[in-house]
Amino acid sequence: MTAQSEIAAGYASAGAAVELGAVLVDGQVEPAAHVRIPLAMVNRHGLVAGATGTGKTKTLQLLAEQLSDNGVPVLMADVKGDLSGLARQGTANDRTAARAADTGDDWQPRSYPVQFLSIGTGGVGVPLRATVTSFGPILLSKVLGLNDTQESTLGLIFHWADSRGLPLLDTKDLRSVIQHLTGDEGKADLKGIGGVSGATAGVILRALVNLEAQGGDRFFGEPELDPADLMRQRDGKGVVSLLELAELQGSPALFSTFLMWLLAELFETLPEEGDVEKPKLVFFFDEAHLLFADASKAFLDQITRTVKLIRSKGIGVFFCTQLPTDVPNEVLSQLGARVQHALRAFTPDDQKALARTVKTYPTTPHYDLEKALTSLGIGEAVVTVLSEKGAPTPVAWTRLRAPRSLMDTIGTDAIRQAAAQSELHGRYAETVDRESAYERLMRKVAPPPEEQRQAPEPPREREEPGLVEKVLGNSAVKSFLRSAGSALAREITRGVFGTSRKRR
Repeated sequence: MTAQSEIAAGYASAGAAVELGAVLVDGQVEPAAHVRIPLAMVNRHGLVAGATGTGKTKTLQLLAEQLSDNGVPVLMADVKGDLSGLARQGTANDRTAARAADTGDDWQPRSYPVQFLSIGTGGVGVPLRATVTSFGPILLSKVLGLNDTQESTLGLIFHWADSRGLPLLDTKDLRSVIQHLTGDEGKADLKGIGGVSGATAGVILRALVNLEAQGGDRFFGEPELDPADLMRQRDGKGVVSLLELAELQGSPALFSTFLMWLLAELFETLPEEGDVEKPKLVFFFDEAHLLFADASKAFLDQITRTVKLIRSKGIGVFFCTQLPTDVPNEVLSQLGARVQHALRAFTPDDQKALARTVKTYPTTPHYDLEKALTSLGIGEAVVTVLSEKGAPTPVAWTRLRAPRSLMDTIGTDAIRQAAAQSELHGRYAETVDRESAYERLMRKVAPPPEEQRQAPEPPREREEPGLVEKVLGNSAVKSFLRSAGSALAREITRGVFGTSRKRR
């Protein structure tokens, strides 16, 4: 048995699969030796890694196409707009013909159903938002760069707002609650469960101001994204949701944490599925190093738990980064599929990263992996996945297939036009600013009808807008907050990462 046929035997799959390319050994390609990921194993997660310019983006495009063809919806970030070409047919040329011949691919140009989304308002796609309440204190602390003590204080602030029925929809709601809790009335409210020191509140408020300056205020609000809108099909193909990030280039922590919030929302809302024939959604987690950088142990433990358990919800997660070492070992061990593009080894640190990367792959008699990982051509990768039986397949130097859609951007104007025509545009395009914590704390609230019947109307007093403590001192406000809080507290539950969604 030749090396090519031996490797190909490990990738034989009787069921539906994602076709990656053909095996290459000693510089020779065997087009009949196909490298495949069984669809039933895609929700065992994966990693796409490699240095800049080695073809990672085209690999993501290839994976998205294959999944869409099999009816699997996909969510992926599109930092530069390079993936927008999925919406248009590719162009046949000598390079695509040569790659098709090398990989045994019956290449035909094809377009795919794409919906263009943006994090917050101001982008070219349909805007996606989350409320501060739903985001929760743990993820928000990660975005704000808070330490453990400050995170604990923010958790107390959320607890108070939850129990009082004060919706935290945007950043001004959170600011108003913090200002109240540092006043005399607020200190009394927190008696017995701790308090909010002025110094800690000042740190949190300054971090909020910095986040708003970076565009974070355009992200928090309503209408909030319904994760079901990411899990759609069109004409039997899975819809590819492309997340445009141009407006948040200056706030990478918000981008990565938003993706984690989405994952947590899916984890909390989807039913248990067990093993599935194909995923309900594949989630590509781009720039993964941003999520793990400076993360606390508790935060990493929650990520690991989510990645372990979300497989049973039918969700596959692929982390995308330059080096496998960007991903903690506890998470890396959960990633069944590895598509590793070329690595650079120009510095001592590069050499150390290369050696650590090699140790994450099964041993193979067919390749010197250290040499292979620095010799891969553009559009080539070292691959190992899980077979249909769940066992790791042999390491395969793979020449990847060419994407069938356009390998270029379609342009900002075309993206904006497609977003305006999307069925999601009418649902999410316009910001809704309903009454929330800010409004309730900044004005006097009329007492409930039963209190109005039992007591005469108090004499009108001149309002003093902006004096939150005086407003909260009004007995009507206290009564309202008690009654509203008892109702809302029964509706809000907080799960993984402290995220919350009011029960539908």
